[in-house]
Amino acid sequence: SIWWVILSFTWFLAAGLKWGNEAIASYAQLFHLAAWVIPSVQTIAVLISGAVDGDPISGICYVGNMDMDNLRTFVLAPLIAYLVIGFSFLLAGFVSLFRIRNVIKKQGGAGAGSKADKLEKLMIRIGIFSVLYTVPATIVIACYLYENAFHDDWLHSLTCNCPN
Repeated sequence: SIWWVILSFTWFLAAGLKWGNEAIASYAQLFHLAAWVIPSVQTIAVLISGAVDGDPISGICYVGNMDMDNLRTFVLAPLIAYLVIGFSFLLAGFVSLFRIRNVIKKQGGAGAGSKADKLEKLMIRIGIFSVLYTVPATIVIACYLYENAFHDDWLHSLTCNCPN
C-alpha cells in the first residue's frame, strides 16, 4: 500500500507539478527508503505492543484476529490512510492533466490533436491501473470493516450456554 502512495505521488509530481524524469529519479532512493522504513516502523510497533494474535481454529497468526482494536489501529487505519492519500495524489494529477489537455486543444496548431491523443491514452492507462489497484484495495478494506463490525457477534454465537 505504501508503494501505491509513492507511485501516485511521483505521478502527481510529473503530471501536476511538471517534474521531469531526472528530477523524480533523483529522489528514488528517498522513495525506497520511505517504502521500507514506514512498514518497518509499523511492524516494530505491532511487535512491541504485542498485537499479533492467533486464530484459534486455523492457527494463523495475524494482527487483529481476536482483538478488533488492534485490527482497527494497525491494519484498517494504515490501509485507509494509504488509499486516501494515494487517491488524493492521483486525483490532483488527473485534474492537472485535464487542464493540460484542454490547453493543448485550445492552442491548436500543428500536432495539437496528436499530442492531445497521446495525453488521453496516457490518462486512460493510468486510470485503468488505478481502478485495478483501488477496487481490490477497497474490497479488502470493506472485508476488514465487515469483520470488525460482526466479529463479536460471531464469537458470541459460537459460545456454549451451559446451564449452571
